[in-house]
Amino acid sequence: MSNFVETMKAKAKAAGKKLVLAEGTEPRTVKAARAILDEKIASEVFLVGNHDTIAKVAAEQGVKLDGLSLIDPATSDKKAEFANAFYEMRKHKGVTEEEAAKAMLDNLRWGAMMVKRNVADAMVAGAENATGKVLVAGFNIIGTAPGVKSASSCFVMDIPDKKWGKDGLMIFGDCATIPNPTAEELAEIALMSAESCKTFLNTEPIVALLSFSTKGSAKHENVDKVVKALEIVKAKNPSLIIDGELQADAALVESVGKQKAPDSKVPGHANVLIFPDLQSGNIGYKLVQRFGGAAAYGPMLQGFAQPITDLSRGCTWEEIVNTAAITLTQVK
Repeated sequence: MSNFVETMKAKAKAAGKKLVLAEGTEPRTVKAARAILDEKIASEVFLVGNHDTIAKVAAEQGVKLDGLSLIDPATSDKKAEFANAFYEMRKHKGVTEEEAAKAMLDNLRWGAMMVKRNVADAMVAGAENATGKVLVAGFNIIGTAPGVKSASSCFVMDIPDKKWGKDGLMIFGDCATIPNPTAEELAEIALMSAESCKTFLNTEPIVALLSFSTKGSAKHENVDKVVKALEIVKAKNPSLIIDGELQADAALVESVGKQKAPDSKVPGHANVLIFPDLQSGNIGYKLVQRFGGAAAYGPMLQGFAQPITDLSRGCTWEEIVNTAAITLTQVK
């Protein structure tokens, strides 16, 4: 196991927070819940779903449910409370009380409401639901943090060659959420990824806004967007070490960067890479993962008011455990 995962588990254990796993009848999730509780990564672990189904899955997986908290939205004593809360949140969108009650039978919404109402501190889901469904539950119920318009995501890249980033650890954003961000959205991705760097890597962020151009070497509207994003970030957080537009080699290799951007503090020191769109971000992290042998932890959602994380549907139960630990370190 990597030092990064061990560090995240230690932080989560020390924090002693409560976790809800919204897909409580999913086999890998049930196995993960047992391990999370046994390792004391969370002080309480909730599995959302029909109790009999959870028990059946647990028996098939050889998992004992002792100490785990099972919650069925259909029979919970919080059923009316949660339905009313959802109605109050969504009535301006035309949602009726009856529709709200029905909507809250959905496990993802239920899990998100547990976080919203501080029954749990964080939610992890996505082993059997598409990213879009997890995000909708998050947006509709938890909402974004104050001053943040759009949530995004980042990956923590753990690279075997320790010369990159902070001892081989880097933040890549956004590689999973916003297909073609505007300059304003790109600025938010940069700001949120810088915060993720502090949370996950425990180091001062040094942010590179990537492009196919470095400091005007090419002219294109895609370059203009990155330049505009830099202006927005600098206005919002003047103390953040950030520069762009930078080509990847200019951001990562000091000798190249000093040639192309001689006045920049970023070249050779970047620990946060911001991709200009989802295509380049998704391709970029997977190339580093496959060619560079890096471990990719995420996507970690950022910008939500409270922690929520989306899993890959191909994840293992061990990856759910690791993701839960990382997510719980985001709890304020």
